[in-house]
Amino acid sequence: MSELQGYCMCGAVTVSMTPARDALGACHCDMCRRWTSSMLMTLPASPGYAALGPVKTYVSSDWAERAFCADCGSALWYRITAPGEMHGQTQMAAGLFDNAGERALSLELYIDQKPEGYAFTGPQRKMTEADVMAAFRPSAEGEDQ
Repeated sequence: MSELQGYCMCGAVTVSMTPARDALGACHCDMCRRWTSSMLMTLPASPGYAALGPVKTYVSSDWAERAFCADCGSALWYRITAPGEMHGQTQMAAGLFDNAGERALSLELYIDQKPEGYAFTGPQRKMTEADVMAAFRPSAEGEDQ
């Protein structure tokens, strides 16, 4: 896949990344909706992405951080910080890239938390909170998986 170039609303942060998959995701969880005032739409980033400019990060859970432009507040990414197989996996905000990197919606997360006022149509996979926790949340040491 080819490298994408993007930038925040004010242009202070520039981002270069190669998508890890040909996918566009939407997260409807409470935190993403509070962060963006809607769902967070993302593209999975391959390792080696670059973000230059005034980037700030916020530890938003026991296993992840969110990044934003310190000047304009634009969402930049959601990254897994917990140890394990998914450590470092990063979802870049799709709005940084023209036409969302020309990707089609393939996944909706926390579909059971989506407000009733909107809905996407199409064949994308839909995961509930329980599905997401079972698939992605790191288990406690010694806990059955």
